[in-house]
Amino acid sequence: MIRPKIKHLIQFISFFFLLTVFPIPKVNADSVPDQNYSCLKCHGHHTYKYQNSDLGIEIKEAMCTKRVIDTLAFIQSNHGKFKCTDCHDPEYNTFPHPGNLRMELMYVCTDCHGGDPEYAKFHFEDIEAAFYESMHYQRAPDAFTCWSCHNPHSYKTHARFGADISKTVLYDNNICLSCHAHVSKYELLTERDSINILKTHSWLPNQELHFRNVRCIECHTQPNDSLLISHVVMPRANAVRNCTSCHSKDSRLMASLYKYQSLESRKERGFLNAVILNNSYVIGANRNQYLNKLSLILFGLLLLGIAIHTLFRIFKH
Repeated sequence: MIRPKIKHLIQFISFFFLLTVFPIPKVNADSVPDQNYSCLKCHGHHTYKYQNSDLGIEIKEAMCTKRVIDTLAFIQSNHGKFKCTDCHDPEYNTFPHPGNLRMELMYVCTDCHGGDPEYAKFHFEDIEAAFYESMHYQRAPDAFTCWSCHNPHSYKTHARFGADISKTVLYDNNICLSCHAHVSKYELLTERDSINILKTHSWLPNQELHFRNVRCIECHTQPNDSLLISHVVMPRANAVRNCTSCHSKDSRLMASLYKYQSLESRKERGFLNAVILNNSYVIGANRNQYLNKLSLILFGLLLLGIAIHTLFRIFKH
């Protein structure tokens, strides 16, 4: 029989071993400010409750879908560590919220990021200038803002940090489709009839393949040398329809979709094809010259082997 002291020692050692092998994951206390709880306990759900003091009862209501915040998406977003009142009026801490707050003016990107050396690499001022030239702003200047595309409660930078191009394509295209494939949201911005994406792109061969591998903005924006992603959305008449714009040595994709990876690869490897070493037939990219030469050498050796074998067979007989 094991003595109590020895038994406790074994339990302690076992517990210490478990902590060493399976450490308790660290919880970042700053990941969600405590002040946000009072907001998210209502806005993080599709329903909310309040006390009707006149009737002395608790009432449960449906939260307006536009006011529902996906808590997990917010935490993982670019703004996930902010307090709600960093952007919204502190009066929102009062419930029921004062009615005048419905008229609150919303910040735009440059209100926080403009003129800040820490964010200079993102070129927010240039993005704002490009946005004012875009078809979206020109046609609906009062309705269209930064937040029409970049939801402040969920937006996450992908193009600059996403190594997987396909995920970047999916994420960015969903931003466009959130209006162009969403009738009720589309009608808030224009009086035009809703657009049937498949019908308007009926001229495009292999639609599904293109939609999976390139972003809408590759064909619908004007390339910009100083910006990673162009914000000048062009009218439909100016959209790219020429196949060789992408499927050529000087592909416009190298100035847009593959721009960041291309720049990083040049720094690391010193030649343009570095970005496609493992994807030598990526849409729009020029084939890797070294792989081309290697394949020609191998093909030549194969032909030489066949020729030698044929000669041996002839002379042997």
